[in-house]
Amino acid sequence: MVVWIVGALEGAIVVGGLSALGAALYSTGIPKDSVLTYESAVKADKFLVIVHGMAAEMTRAREILEPTGASEFGVYAMKASKATPDGSTVQY
Repeated sequence: MVVWIVGALEGAIVVGGLSALGAALYSTGIPKDSVLTYESAVKADKFLVIVHGMAAEMTRAREILEPTGASEFGVYAMKASKATPDGSTVQY
């Protein structure tokens, strides 16, 4: 999972004044309004937990996290990406 985040951060294009973290989250398919909420939470020293998996895994993760008092849950479809001949990726 850490590799995915680092890759997203490395490939992120700053969008609409978002930080590198915000741009990385946005580039993976998280809506901008949610990204702004998550950026604010991280700046306030809160944790951002990202779970990547199939529907059953998402359900299980939610079951585990709900009793902890997590303040917000979001489920987003990751943007698809395609490798180009030069080795870079294009998201669509």
